[in-house]
Amino acid sequence: MALPTVAIVGQPNVGKSTLFNRIINERLAIVEDRPGVTRDRNYAKASWLGHEFNIIDTGGITWEGGRIEDEIRAQADIAMEEADVIVMITSVALHLTDLDERIARILYRSSKPVLLAVNKADNPEQRADIYDFYSLGLGDPIPISSTHGTGIGDLLDAIVENFPPEADTKDEDEIAFSVIGRPNVGKSSIINAMLGQKRVIVANEEGTTRDAVDTPFVAEDGTKFRMIDTAGIRRRGKVYEKTEKYSVLRAQAAIQRSDVVCLVLDASTGIREQDKHVAGFAHDAGRGMLIVVNKWDLPKKDSNSAKDFTRVIREEFQYLDYAPIVFVSAKTGKNLEQLPDLIKEVAENQSQRIQSSVLNDMLIEASKLVPSPLIKGKRLRVYYMTQVAVQPPTFVVFVNDPELMHFSYKRFLINQLRDNFDFTGTPIKILPRKRK
Repeated sequence: MALPTVAIVGQPNVGKSTLFNRIINERLAIVEDRPGVTRDRNYAKASWLGHEFNIIDTGGITWEGGRIEDEIRAQADIAMEEADVIVMITSVALHLTDLDERIARILYRSSKPVLLAVNKADNPEQRADIYDFYSLGLGDPIPISSTHGTGIGDLLDAIVENFPPEADTKDEDEIAFSVIGRPNVGKSSIINAMLGQKRVIVANEEGTTRDAVDTPFVAEDGTKFRMIDTAGIRRRGKVYEKTEKYSVLRAQAAIQRSDVVCLVLDASTGIREQDKHVAGFAHDAGRGMLIVVNKWDLPKKDSNSAKDFTRVIREEFQYLDYAPIVFVSAKTGKNLEQLPDLIKEVAENQSQRIQSSVLNDMLIEASKLVPSPLIKGKRLRVYYMTQVAVQPPTFVVFVNDPELMHFSYKRFLINQLRDNFDFTGTPIKILPRKRK
């Protein structure tokens, strides 16, 4: 199920990016600090009081070229289209401006909830100056200080209160998977080849597909699938058009609606930093992963080509060592018939549950192989392990002191789980907890 999306809009120098950074820095969902995972500052996942959501900083609306109405409408329209909640930021320091009024007039016509935050209200005297902003017609202004954190909790409370009700219409028997990758790696061609029809636009230029497209189909063995194509994700410095910019957000939403993510690489151009950037979204979301190397018909190959390319992938994507790799050609159809079975296998592994008694038998054997670490004269003691979630499989390990759970030992436990159970294609989370 896709997370709610919050868009921050406003004119320049009102503190949008400061607010964005404060929210994600203090309440950013925990991610692994592992090699190769690149993240974009403009888009992030945050949480407040147990509610997770996507947040995006739209950038300042300016007088570029004197076309103020075009600039306002382009950014505000996209925000209204993509967001579930819109936060308009103004500034006490700048007072109420004509630009604020123009932005507000467009947002006022939106069917989405719009919250008005008045920034730089650092002291009682400044907070008293917010009353002019009532004239914008967007409801009660919320005084905040992005720099000092004042009022941020009140703003987040209001944001969460305006989220749409949760609804999950996904067929329980259906496996949803998305096809992601940087532009022009052949995502749409793979989808068309798998379906045997031209379902999405295919062109030999970057950025042809802009929206996520859902296509349900049934495999020969009766398995129900829902295929989600996504717009190509450009690297940060290459996201020029505003619609292109929001295609990244659409791709993130598609990932969150997926059980399995197929990361498409281009065999003819090799691995680029953009590929790691794209993969980071899916890895951080904890989705099942499958690496699809497309255009395998193009490069000149010898008997070791696949082995060599696999080695490079494992070196460049160390954090995706659990993801199976398949070499395909959307043009010739090579190996595409393997994808549904692999996606089904990864989805089943994502939902796999292991009994606690079996887990603790494994834990006893693991402790015999490798003693728990000794840190600053204190030894980690591992008492018990239990599985608390699926998609991804998540295990709580009860210990004497969670601070003694070194990353290397956590990695050792993950490897033991993989050696004893089939978790191919799925990340595994280990959460140390202090035994009461």
